[in-house]
Amino acid sequence: MQDRNALAPLDAEIFDIDAPPARRQRGNDRVPDDTARRVPRVLSNLEKAAVVVRLLLNHGADIPLEALPEDLQARLTKQMGKMGLVDRVTLDAVAEEFAEALDGIGLSFPHGLAGALSAMDGKINPTTAARLRREAGVRQMGDPWQRLRALPPGELAEIAQAESTEVAAVLLSKLDTAKAAALLGTLPGPVARRITYAISQTGKVTPEAVDRIGWSLAAQIDARPILAFADRPEKRVGNILNQSAQATRDQVMSALDEEDAEFATSVRKVLFTFADIPRRVATRDVPAIIRVSDQDQLVLALAAATEGEEAAVAEFLLGNMSARMADNLRDEIRERGKVKRSEGETAMTALVATIRTLEEEGALKLIDPDEEDG
Repeated sequence: MQDRNALAPLDAEIFDIDAPPARRQRGNDRVPDDTARRVPRVLSNLEKAAVVVRLLLNHGADIPLEALPEDLQARLTKQMGKMGLVDRVTLDAVAEEFAEALDGIGLSFPHGLAGALSAMDGKINPTTAARLRREAGVRQMGDPWQRLRALPPGELAEIAQAESTEVAAVLLSKLDTAKAAALLGTLPGPVARRITYAISQTGKVTPEAVDRIGWSLAAQIDARPILAFADRPEKRVGNILNQSAQATRDQVMSALDEEDAEFATSVRKVLFTFADIPRRVATRDVPAIIRVSDQDQLVLALAAATEGEEAAVAEFLLGNMSARMADNLRDEIRERGKVKRSEGETAMTALVATIRTLEEEGALKLIDPDEEDG
Protein backbone atom coordinates (compact mmCIF):
# COMPACT_ATOMS: atom_id res chain seq x y z
CA MET A 1 0.00 0.00 0.00
CA GLN A 2 1.23 3.50 -0.85
CA ASP A 3 2.59 5.69 1.89
CA ARG A 4 -0.26 8.03 2.82
CA ASN A 5 2.25 10.74 3.81
CA ALA A 6 3.60 10.75 0.28
CA LEU A 7 0.11 11.56 -1.03
CA ALA A 8 -0.52 14.43 1.39
CA PRO A 9 0.69 17.31 -0.90
CA LEU A 10 -1.34 15.89 -3.79
CA ASP A 11 -4.42 15.55 -1.59
CA ALA A 12 -4.14 19.15 -0.48
CA GLU A 13 -3.81 20.48 -4.02
CA ILE A 14 -6.64 18.50 -5.56
CA PHE A 15 -9.24 18.53 -2.79
CA ASP A 16 -8.73 21.91 -1.11
CA ILE A 17 -11.36 23.32 -3.45
CA ASP A 18 -12.73 25.84 -0.96
CA ALA A 19 -9.47 27.79 -0.63
CA PRO A 20 -9.15 31.01 -2.69
CA PRO A 21 -7.28 30.42 -5.97
CA ALA A 22 -4.39 32.61 -4.89
CA ARG A 23 -3.83 30.61 -1.75
CA ARG A 24 -3.69 27.14 -3.39
CA GLN A 25 -0.30 25.46 -3.73
CA ARG A 26 1.55 26.48 -6.87
CA GLY A 27 4.99 25.11 -7.58
CA ASN A 28 7.15 25.87 -4.55
CA ASP A 29 4.45 28.00 -2.87
CA ARG A 30 2.99 26.54 0.31
CA VAL A 31 -0.55 26.80 1.63
CA PRO A 32 -0.30 28.45 5.09
CA ASP A 33 -1.12 26.05 7.94
CA ASP A 34 -3.94 28.26 9.20
CA THR A 35 -5.81 27.91 5.88
CA ALA A 36 -5.48 24.12 5.54
CA ARG A 37 -8.74 22.23 5.00
CA ARG A 38 -10.46 21.28 8.29
CA VAL A 39 -13.94 20.51 6.92
CA PRO A 40 -14.63 17.13 5.26
CA ARG A 41 -16.16 16.99 1.80
CA VAL A 42 -19.90 16.45 1.59
CA LEU A 43 -20.43 12.96 0.16
CA SER A 44 -23.54 11.06 -0.83
CA ASN A 45 -24.32 7.75 0.87
CA LEU A 46 -23.13 5.89 -2.22
CA GLU A 47 -19.84 7.81 -2.18
CA LYS A 48 -19.42 7.06 1.52
CA ALA A 49 -20.06 3.36 0.82
CA ALA A 50 -17.37 3.41 -1.87
CA VAL A 51 -14.91 5.02 0.58
CA VAL A 52 -15.65 2.45 3.29
CA VAL A 53 -15.33 -0.51 0.89
CA ARG A 54 -12.04 0.82 -0.50
CA LEU A 55 -10.71 1.37 3.03
CA LEU A 56 -11.64 -2.14 4.15
CA LEU A 57 -10.17 -3.71 1.03
CA ASN A 58 -6.92 -1.80 1.53
CA HIS A 59 -6.68 -3.36 4.99
CA GLY A 60 -7.21 -6.88 3.63
CA ALA A 61 -10.81 -7.36 4.77
CA ASP A 62 -12.78 -10.11 3.05
CA ILE A 63 -16.06 -8.37 2.16
CA PRO A 64 -18.81 -10.63 0.73
CA LEU A 65 -19.94 -8.06 -1.82
CA GLU A 66 -21.31 -10.86 -4.01
CA ALA A 67 -24.14 -11.22 -1.49
CA LEU A 68 -25.43 -7.74 -2.40
CA PRO A 69 -28.12 -7.35 -5.09
CA GLU A 70 -26.56 -7.19 -8.54
CA ASP A 71 -27.74 -3.63 -9.24
CA LEU A 72 -26.15 -2.42 -6.01
CA GLN A 73 -22.88 -4.21 -6.86
CA ALA A 74 -22.89 -2.44 -10.23
CA ARG A 75 -23.66 1.00 -8.74
CA LEU A 76 -20.99 0.60 -6.08
CA THR A 77 -18.35 -0.48 -8.62
CA LYS A 78 -19.17 2.43 -10.95
CA GLN A 79 -18.97 4.88 -8.04
CA MET A 80 -15.56 3.57 -7.01
CA GLY A 81 -14.37 4.32 -10.54
CA LYS A 82 -15.40 7.96 -10.12
CA MET A 83 -13.94 8.66 -6.68
CA GLY A 84 -10.32 9.51 -7.51
CA LEU A 85 -8.49 10.73 -4.38
CA VAL A 86 -10.09 11.48 -1.02
CA ASP A 87 -8.39 13.75 1.53
CA ARG A 88 -7.59 12.54 5.03
CA VAL A 89 -10.12 14.75 6.78
CA THR A 90 -12.96 13.35 4.64
CA LEU A 91 -11.66 9.80 5.04
CA ASP A 92 -11.49 10.14 8.82
CA ALA A 93 -14.99 11.61 8.94
CA VAL A 94 -16.49 8.81 6.83
CA ALA A 95 -14.68 6.12 8.84
CA GLU A 96 -15.88 7.66 12.12
CA GLU A 97 -19.47 7.88 10.86
CA PHE A 98 -19.29 4.25 9.73
CA ALA A 99 -17.91 3.11 13.10
CA GLU A 100 -20.61 5.02 14.97
CA ALA A 101 -23.29 3.45 12.75
CA LEU A 102 -21.94 -0.02 13.49
CA ASP A 103 -21.88 0.67 17.23
CA GLY A 104 -25.49 1.80 17.11
CA ILE A 105 -26.80 -1.32 15.38
CA GLY A 106 -28.63 -3.65 17.75
CA LEU A 107 -30.14 -6.08 15.26
CA SER A 108 -30.09 -6.47 11.51
CA PHE A 109 -32.92 -7.97 9.43
CA PRO A 110 -32.73 -9.20 5.82
CA HIS A 111 -34.06 -6.91 3.09
CA GLY A 112 -37.37 -7.93 1.55
CA LEU A 113 -39.36 -11.13 1.60
CA ALA A 114 -36.76 -13.03 -0.44
CA GLY A 115 -34.11 -12.33 2.18
CA ALA A 116 -36.50 -13.17 5.01
CA LEU A 117 -37.41 -16.51 3.41
CA SER A 118 -33.74 -17.36 2.95
CA ALA A 119 -33.05 -16.52 6.60
CA MET A 120 -35.99 -18.69 7.69
CA ASP A 121 -35.06 -21.59 5.43
CA GLY A 122 -35.41 -24.83 7.34
CA LYS A 123 -37.10 -23.07 10.26
CA ILE A 124 -40.62 -22.75 8.85
CA ASN A 125 -42.83 -25.28 7.12
CA PRO A 126 -41.69 -25.81 3.48
CA THR A 127 -45.31 -25.54 2.34
CA THR A 128 -45.66 -22.14 4.00
CA ALA A 129 -42.37 -20.93 2.49
CA ALA A 130 -43.39 -22.08 -1.00
CA ARG A 131 -46.80 -20.39 -0.68
CA LEU A 132 -45.24 -17.10 0.44
CA ARG A 133 -42.73 -17.25 -2.38
CA ARG A 134 -45.44 -17.84 -4.99
CA GLU A 135 -47.72 -15.14 -3.57
CA ALA A 136 -44.95 -12.54 -3.58
CA GLY A 137 -43.45 -13.69 -6.87
CA VAL A 138 -39.93 -13.79 -5.44
CA ARG A 139 -37.20 -16.27 -6.19
CA GLN A 140 -34.74 -17.72 -3.78
CA MET A 141 -31.57 -15.73 -3.16
CA GLY A 142 -28.04 -17.01 -3.50
CA ASP A 143 -26.33 -19.12 -6.13
CA PRO A 144 -28.84 -21.25 -8.09
CA TRP A 145 -26.11 -23.69 -9.04
CA GLN A 146 -25.41 -24.42 -5.39
CA ARG A 147 -29.02 -25.52 -5.00
CA LEU A 148 -28.85 -27.63 -8.16
CA ARG A 149 -25.64 -29.35 -7.04
CA ALA A 150 -27.40 -30.46 -3.87
CA LEU A 151 -29.99 -32.47 -5.82
CA PRO A 152 -29.53 -36.25 -6.12
CA PRO A 153 -28.38 -37.60 -9.51
CA GLY A 154 -31.83 -39.03 -10.25
CA GLU A 155 -33.53 -35.62 -10.03
CA LEU A 156 -30.75 -34.00 -12.03
CA ALA A 157 -31.22 -36.67 -14.71
CA GLU A 158 -34.93 -35.82 -14.94
CA ILE A 159 -34.06 -32.15 -15.42
CA ALA A 160 -31.38 -32.93 -18.01
CA GLN A 161 -33.73 -35.08 -20.08
CA ALA A 162 -36.48 -32.45 -19.97
CA GLU A 163 -34.16 -29.69 -21.26
CA SER A 164 -32.35 -29.17 -24.54
CA THR A 165 -29.03 -30.92 -25.04
CA GLU A 166 -27.19 -27.59 -24.80
CA VAL A 167 -28.78 -26.69 -21.45
CA ALA A 168 -28.08 -30.20 -20.15
CA ALA A 169 -24.43 -29.76 -21.19
CA VAL A 170 -24.19 -26.55 -19.15
CA LEU A 171 -25.82 -28.31 -16.20
CA LEU A 172 -23.33 -31.18 -16.43
CA SER A 173 -20.41 -28.73 -16.66
CA LYS A 174 -21.46 -26.91 -13.47
CA LEU A 175 -21.52 -30.07 -11.34
CA ASP A 176 -18.53 -31.48 -9.51
CA THR A 177 -16.88 -34.42 -11.22
CA ALA A 178 -18.36 -37.14 -9.01
CA LYS A 179 -21.91 -35.80 -9.27
CA ALA A 180 -21.58 -35.36 -13.04
CA ALA A 181 -20.39 -38.96 -13.42
CA ALA A 182 -23.30 -40.19 -11.29
CA LEU A 183 -25.71 -38.16 -13.42
CA LEU A 184 -24.35 -39.63 -16.64
CA GLY A 185 -24.71 -43.10 -15.17
CA THR A 186 -28.46 -42.63 -14.69
CA LEU A 187 -29.09 -41.40 -18.26
CA PRO A 188 -29.81 -43.63 -21.26
CA GLY A 189 -26.68 -44.23 -23.31
CA PRO A 190 -27.64 -42.17 -26.39
CA VAL A 191 -28.74 -39.21 -24.25
CA ALA A 192 -25.53 -39.32 -22.20
CA ARG A 193 -23.44 -39.34 -25.37
CA ARG A 194 -25.29 -36.37 -26.89
CA ILE A 195 -24.93 -34.30 -23.72
CA THR A 196 -21.26 -35.19 -23.34
CA TYR A 197 -20.56 -34.16 -26.92
CA ALA A 198 -22.50 -30.92 -26.46
CA ILE A 199 -20.02 -29.89 -23.75
CA SER A 200 -17.53 -29.32 -26.55
CA GLN A 201 -19.86 -26.58 -27.87
CA THR A 202 -19.97 -24.64 -24.58
CA GLY A 203 -16.61 -22.89 -24.91
CA LYS A 204 -18.17 -19.53 -25.85
CA VAL A 205 -21.07 -19.56 -23.40
CA THR A 206 -21.08 -16.31 -21.41
CA PRO A 207 -21.35 -16.10 -17.61
CA GLU A 208 -24.63 -14.21 -18.04
CA ALA A 209 -26.09 -17.10 -20.06
CA VAL A 210 -24.96 -19.63 -17.46
CA ASP A 211 -26.55 -17.50 -14.73
CA ARG A 212 -29.85 -17.29 -16.64
CA ILE A 213 -29.84 -21.06 -17.17
CA GLY A 214 -29.17 -21.62 -13.48
CA TRP A 215 -32.06 -19.41 -12.38
CA SER A 216 -34.36 -20.96 -14.97
CA LEU A 217 -33.62 -24.48 -13.70
CA ALA A 218 -33.92 -23.32 -10.08
CA ALA A 219 -37.30 -21.78 -10.90
CA GLN A 220 -38.48 -25.18 -12.11
CA ILE A 221 -37.52 -26.63 -8.74
CA ASP A 222 -39.44 -23.87 -6.95
CA ALA A 223 -42.48 -24.54 -9.13
CA ARG A 224 -42.69 -28.16 -8.07
CA PRO A 225 -45.44 -28.94 -5.57
CA ILE A 226 -44.30 -29.54 -2.01
CA LEU A 227 -44.50 -33.27 -1.33
CA ALA A 228 -45.95 -34.62 1.89
CA PHE A 229 -43.21 -37.26 2.18
CA ALA A 230 -39.48 -36.69 1.74
CA ASP A 231 -38.72 -40.33 0.84
CA ARG A 232 -39.91 -42.15 -2.25
CA PRO A 233 -42.66 -44.78 -1.81
CA GLU A 234 -40.35 -47.78 -2.28
CA LYS A 235 -38.00 -46.49 0.40
CA ARG A 236 -40.82 -45.97 2.88
CA VAL A 237 -42.19 -49.47 2.27
CA GLY A 238 -38.70 -50.97 2.42
CA ASN A 239 -37.90 -49.26 5.73
CA ILE A 240 -41.15 -50.53 7.22
CA LEU A 241 -40.51 -54.08 6.06
CA ASN A 242 -36.94 -53.94 7.35
CA GLN A 243 -38.42 -53.67 10.85
CA SER A 244 -41.13 -56.28 10.28
CA ALA A 245 -41.10 -59.96 11.12
CA GLN A 246 -39.89 -62.24 8.36
CA ALA A 247 -43.30 -63.86 7.90
CA THR A 248 -44.97 -60.48 7.48
CA ARG A 249 -42.25 -59.33 5.11
CA ASP A 250 -42.59 -62.44 2.94
CA GLN A 251 -46.38 -62.09 2.75
CA VAL A 252 -46.24 -58.42 1.79
CA MET A 253 -43.58 -58.97 -0.87
CA SER A 254 -45.57 -61.86 -2.37
CA ALA A 255 -48.61 -59.60 -2.60
CA LEU A 256 -46.56 -56.80 -4.16
CA ASP A 257 -45.17 -59.21 -6.76
CA GLU A 258 -48.73 -60.00 -7.82
CA GLU A 259 -50.00 -56.41 -7.76
CA ASP A 260 -47.01 -54.48 -9.15
CA ALA A 261 -43.89 -56.45 -9.98
CA GLU A 262 -41.93 -53.30 -10.92
CA PHE A 263 -42.67 -51.63 -7.59
CA ALA A 264 -41.81 -54.86 -5.75
CA THR A 265 -38.42 -54.88 -7.49
CA SER A 266 -37.81 -51.29 -6.34
CA VAL A 267 -38.71 -52.23 -2.76
CA ARG A 268 -36.31 -55.19 -2.81
CA LYS A 269 -33.46 -52.80 -3.64
CA VAL A 270 -34.24 -50.91 -0.43
CA LEU A 271 -34.73 -53.97 1.74
CA PHE A 272 -31.85 -54.86 4.01
CA THR A 273 -32.52 -57.82 6.25
CA PHE A 274 -30.46 -60.09 8.45
CA ALA A 275 -30.06 -62.53 5.55
CA ASP A 276 -28.62 -59.75 3.34
CA ILE A 277 -25.65 -59.07 5.63
CA PRO A 278 -23.06 -61.30 3.85
CA ARG A 279 -23.69 -59.71 0.43
CA ARG A 280 -24.25 -56.12 1.58
CA VAL A 281 -21.63 -55.70 4.33
CA ALA A 282 -17.90 -55.55 3.54
CA THR A 283 -15.80 -57.97 5.59
CA ARG A 284 -13.63 -55.08 6.84
CA ASP A 285 -16.68 -53.51 8.52
CA VAL A 286 -17.65 -56.55 10.59
CA PRO A 287 -15.38 -55.73 13.59
CA ALA A 288 -16.85 -52.22 13.84
CA ILE A 289 -20.38 -53.64 13.79
CA ILE A 290 -19.56 -56.15 16.52
CA ARG A 291 -17.97 -53.45 18.70
CA VAL A 292 -21.03 -51.19 18.75
CA SER A 293 -23.69 -53.91 18.88
CA ASP A 294 -25.48 -54.76 22.11
CA GLN A 295 -23.71 -57.93 23.32
CA ASP A 296 -26.84 -59.70 24.59
CA GLN A 297 -28.79 -58.95 21.42
CA LEU A 298 -25.87 -60.06 19.26
CA VAL A 299 -25.62 -63.39 21.07
CA LEU A 300 -29.39 -63.89 20.77
CA ALA A 301 -29.30 -63.17 17.02
CA LEU A 302 -26.41 -65.55 16.40
CA ALA A 303 -27.92 -68.24 18.61
CA ALA A 304 -31.17 -68.07 16.66
CA ALA A 305 -29.38 -68.23 13.28
CA THR A 306 -29.12 -72.01 12.98
CA GLU A 307 -30.53 -72.81 9.55
CA GLY A 308 -30.23 -71.80 5.91
CA GLU A 309 -29.30 -68.23 5.05
CA GLU A 310 -29.37 -67.18 8.70
CA ALA A 311 -26.73 -69.76 9.62
CA ALA A 312 -24.59 -68.41 6.75
CA VAL A 313 -24.89 -64.94 8.26
CA ALA A 314 -23.68 -66.18 11.64
CA GLU A 315 -20.66 -67.85 10.03
CA PHE A 316 -19.93 -64.72 8.00
CA LEU A 317 -19.87 -62.55 11.10
CA LEU A 318 -17.91 -65.00 13.26
CA GLY A 319 -15.43 -65.60 10.47
CA ASN A 320 -14.59 -61.95 9.99
CA MET A 321 -13.74 -60.93 13.55
CA SER A 322 -10.78 -61.74 15.73
CA ALA A 323 -10.45 -65.39 16.68
CA ARG A 324 -10.57 -64.58 20.36
CA MET A 325 -13.80 -62.61 20.03
CA ALA A 326 -15.36 -65.33 17.86
CA ASP A 327 -14.47 -68.02 20.41
CA ASN A 328 -15.99 -65.98 23.24
CA LEU A 329 -19.20 -65.49 21.26
CA ARG A 330 -19.42 -69.19 20.41
CA ASP A 331 -19.10 -70.03 24.10
CA GLU A 332 -21.92 -67.60 24.96
CA ILE A 333 -24.07 -69.01 22.15
CA ARG A 334 -23.68 -72.55 23.53
CA GLU A 335 -24.54 -71.35 27.03
CA ARG A 336 -27.63 -69.54 25.71
CA GLY A 337 -29.02 -72.73 24.20
CA LYS A 338 -32.21 -72.74 22.14
CA VAL A 339 -33.76 -69.31 21.52
CA LYS A 340 -37.43 -68.54 20.90
CA ARG A 341 -38.07 -67.54 17.31
CA SER A 342 -39.69 -64.22 18.31
CA GLU A 343 -36.71 -63.28 20.50
CA GLY A 344 -34.27 -64.25 17.77
CA GLU A 345 -36.04 -62.14 15.13
CA THR A 346 -36.12 -59.16 17.48
CA ALA A 347 -32.37 -59.49 18.06
CA MET A 348 -31.72 -59.85 14.30
CA THR A 349 -33.74 -56.70 13.63
CA ALA A 350 -31.74 -54.86 16.28
CA LEU A 351 -28.48 -55.90 14.61
CA VAL A 352 -29.75 -54.71 11.22
CA ALA A 353 -30.77 -51.39 12.81
CA THR A 354 -27.26 -51.01 14.23
CA ILE A 355 -25.75 -51.51 10.78
CA ARG A 356 -28.18 -48.97 9.30
CA THR A 357 -27.20 -46.45 11.95
CA LEU A 358 -23.51 -46.90 11.15
CA GLU A 359 -24.31 -46.36 7.49
CA GLU A 360 -26.23 -43.14 8.20
CA GLU A 361 -23.34 -41.88 10.32
CA GLY A 362 -20.90 -42.61 7.49
CA ALA A 363 -18.98 -45.23 9.49
CA LEU A 364 -19.56 -47.81 6.77
CA LYS A 365 -21.06 -48.08 3.31
CA LEU A 366 -23.32 -50.92 2.33
CA ILE A 367 -22.54 -52.68 -0.93
CA ASP A 368 -24.98 -51.73 -3.69
CA PRO A 369 -26.90 -54.87 -4.71
CA ASP A 370 -26.74 -53.73 -8.34
CA GLU A 371 -22.93 -53.65 -8.16
CA GLU A 372 -22.29 -56.81 -6.21
CA ASP A 373 -21.51 -58.74 -9.39
CA GLY A 374 -19.17 -56.02 -10.66
